[in-house]
Amino acid sequence: MTLTILAITLFIGTFALSSIFTTVVRGLAVKVGFIASPTEDRYHRTIVPLGGGIAIFATIFIVLMGGIAVVKFLLEPGRLDFLGECVTIHATGFLQKTDKLIIVLLGLLILHLCGLWDDKIGLGPFIKLAVQFAVALALAIFADIRVELFITNKIITSVISAIWIVLIINAFNFLDNMDGLSAGIAVLVSLILLNAAVVSGQVFIGALAVVFIAALLGFLVFNYPPAQIFMGDAGSMVVGCIVALLSLRTTYYHEARSGQWYAIFMPLLVMAVPLYDFISVTLLRIFQGKSPFVGDTQHFSHRIKRRGLSERQTVLTLYLATLCTGLGATFLNQVNLKGAILIFLQTIMILAIVAILEAFPRRYKGNENDQLRK
Repeated sequence: MTLTILAITLFIGTFALSSIFTTVVRGLAVKVGFIASPTEDRYHRTIVPLGGGIAIFATIFIVLMGGIAVVKFLLEPGRLDFLGECVTIHATGFLQKTDKLIIVLLGLLILHLCGLWDDKIGLGPFIKLAVQFAVALALAIFADIRVELFITNKIITSVISAIWIVLIINAFNFLDNMDGLSAGIAVLVSLILLNAAVVSGQVFIGALAVVFIAALLGFLVFNYPPAQIFMGDAGSMVVGCIVALLSLRTTYYHEARSGQWYAIFMPLLVMAVPLYDFISVTLLRIFQGKSPFVGDTQHFSHRIKRRGLSERQTVLTLYLATLCTGLGATFLNQVNLKGAILIFLQTIMILAIVAILEAFPRRYKGNENDQLRK
């Protein structure tokens, strides 16, 4: 119960701080001209302030660094003893992970600054990719953010994990193409990963997920359509990286409990929607002879919206698709192989429904009621 109360307190405090920071940054962005203007490769048609990524990163950085300082100050003199032995044990474990947490924060800072630079003056895609791979490898090697199941070679697991981190970073960067889409789906994915962490008894990962979700929701209040502020690459790269870290450090496979190894595919199903967008728009651009790194309005959210949905309806549709794939994935460690196959098939069918919706031509271009009367 004490841990639950602390988690709720952490969530409320982080959400409030993120909301305040987003409000402040939004005002400053307008004053200094840090804005996103309408262009051919962007869907928005009004000038919108940038800088939401600054609020998201600053909130996460301050809360986590503040948490380290507070726990260290209170733990050694025994000022946390009144909260019970359980809290004291987890606080001690938290301090033991401080070095790795600082490495993670430094990696996020580098990604944030790289994204900020790109938002302000523009960077080539290969420079961003190089920075992403460098950060991802550093996190995998020095912070132990890597997959370890069935493979013990550190070099191999580090490379595989780095590729996964870069993939998810770019998936959420690509997903940041419509108001509220990237942040909202990141919240839903993280909620499902949080549930998996709680089931596995991973308090530290759970706390990180709570901070991340609260920071995103504080921003999403202002980013939900119609958006009053954008996160930019300074935010989307950080968001994607944290989602990747949560997916790599959460435990899905419990041999002692079930031995159901296919539970390790849970992150793949949870992030089926972002990965579908990334893969589909990349293939479209390649088949059209375009660079996959040059932005346009061919993302699946844009393709669905052109079928006649409003922006909010489009975003909510993709939220629902993410929930459907994610909730199915939560049962992977509770079913037999046949059940797992059904969950995989369900995910494929949900993506197929999305594909049909975005590909089906809009039949009526005029007033629908007039067409029906005819």
